Amino acid sequence: MLIGEMSVLSIPPTHRVFLVRHGRTPLNAEGRLRGHLNPALDEVGRSEILALAAVLAGQHVVKIVTSPLLRALQTAEAVAGATGAPTAANAALVDRNWGEWSGQPEATVAERWGSVDRAPGVESVASVRRRSRTVLDAQVPLLDEGNVVIITHDAVLRVLLDDLGVPLPDDANRLPTGSWSLLSRGRRHWSVELVGERPTPRPCIDKLQLEGDRS
Repeated sequence: MLIGEMSVLSIPPTHRVFLVRHGRTPLNAEGRLRGHLNPALDEVGRSEILALAAVLAGQHVVKIVTSPLLRALQTAEAVAGATGAPTAANAALVDRNWGEWSGQPEATVAERWGSVDRAPGVESVASVRRRSRTVLDAQVPLLDEGNVVIITHDAVLRVLLDDLGVPLPDDANRLPTGSWSLLSRGRRHWSVELVGERPTPRPCIDKLQLEGDRS
């Protein structure tokens, strides 16, 4: 079930983290590794983030923490506009560093090396896990006040969810652009409630002024 189809009253008002994947970019559409490259959202991505922002508008968001890359910042801007929550960029949420393979077709790199993880110069899973988990755990003190949105990238989200006990298959449809996963926080542990949820994108995108439009 999509969160957008739930009653707001069915979601406790605090102690939740929405893990958000940014909207689509041209490199996503072409199946290329993004890494630290900095493409803006494409038209589909802009539609995705408007739909995402509409869902999060009623979820008592008190903070948005985002990767500093443009595609994540544009997504954060839409969510901030809908929720009124302050935004903070955190370098620890940046996409996985694919090194010299950034911009290359993912399938080509995987075919050459057996998997993209084995390609030389790629940031280790352990490194991604350390930095992403540090950001997640740092949000715990805020959760008595409301919910937090963390906006980052597919490669980061997969590692983080795996660390929380939910390994995902290597399937782009399982964690699509513009999607969110929902975590809850108990006294000591995180629980994963939903993974890869996405509303139907809205066709109208001209009402939102994005940073990329002005640059």
